[in-house]
Amino acid sequence: MELRTLRYFVAVAEELHFGRAASRLHMSQPPLSRAIKQLETEIGATLFDRSSAGVTLTAVGVMLLDEARALLDHADRVRVRMATAAGAATLTVGLLGDGTDPGTTRLARAYHQQHPRVEVRIRETDLTDPTCGLHAGLVDVALTRGPFDETGLSTHELRADPVGALLRADDPLARRDSLRLAELADRHWFRFPEGTDPSWQSYWNGGEPREGPVVRAVQECRQAVLWNGTVGMTLLDHRPAKGLTVVPLTDMPPSRVVAAWHEGDTNPLIRSFVRIATAAYHG
Repeated sequence: MELRTLRYFVAVAEELHFGRAASRLHMSQPPLSRAIKQLETEIGATLFDRSSAGVTLTAVGVMLLDEARALLDHADRVRVRMATAAGAATLTVGLLGDGTDPGTTRLARAYHQQHPRVEVRIRETDLTDPTCGLHAGLVDVALTRGPFDETGLSTHELRADPVGALLRADDPLARRDSLRLAELADRHWFRFPEGTDPSWQSYWNGGEPREGPVVRAVQECRQAVLWNGTVGMTLLDHRPAKGLTVVPLTDMPPSRVVAAWHEGDTNPLIRSFVRIATAAYHG
C-alpha cells in the first residue's frame, strides 16, 4: 500500500467525486479509478459505493480514511523533521490584504504547535496581486481569495464567504434588505489598477467593466466609498467602518478563500500547511 495511492484515496474520499479528485491531483480520471480499484483489491473490500446519485464511502472506506490521514500526516511529519535537521525548514506564506481573519489566527496557532521549529516568513500583499507573489516566485504558499489565473498553480478551497455591496450609511439603497447587481449598474465602483488579474478584477466589479477611483488596499476601498459615495463589494461578515453599511447581493457568487501553491511542489511543509488550514478554517 503506497503513500501515493493513499493520497489518491483521500482525495476521492474528500471530494466524493472522481472527476474533481482527478482535477485536484492533476491527473486524468481513468488511472485514478484504476488505482482505487487496485487499492480495493489489495484491501479485499469495497471503499466506495458508486451510483448514479454519486459516490459515498462505505464503512470500510470511512475507517480507511481516518487511518490514511494519520499515515500521511505521520509521513509528512517525518519529512519535516528531516528538513529541520538539515536546516531547511523555512516556509514563506503570502497573505492577501490583512491577517485578521479568525481562520488565519487559528491556522497560525495550530501550525506553530505542530511545527515549532519551522520558520514561517510572512509576505503580505495588497489587492493588486491575488496570488500574493506565487506567480512571481516570492512565496511557497498563499492564503488568498479567488478567482485568479491558476496557470501552474494548485488550489484548495477552505471556505466560501457571501458578499454584499459596500455603501455609505446615508445612501438611498442602504436600508434595503438585499440588492441585485443591476440596481448598481449606473454607479461608480472602486476598481483595481490596470494590469491587475482580469478574473480577479471582474469578480470584484460584479462581472462588468466599471468606472471609478483606483484602489489598492482594503482601507482605500472603504475610504473611496466614504468620501465619494462609490460602490464596491465586500464580505458580509466584515464589520463596516462608521458611516458605512453592507447590503447582501443576491446574485453574486461567494468569495472563495483558498490555499494556493505551485503545481507539482511536493514540499511536505506545504502539504501540512494545507491540511492544517483546512481544519482551521472549518473550526
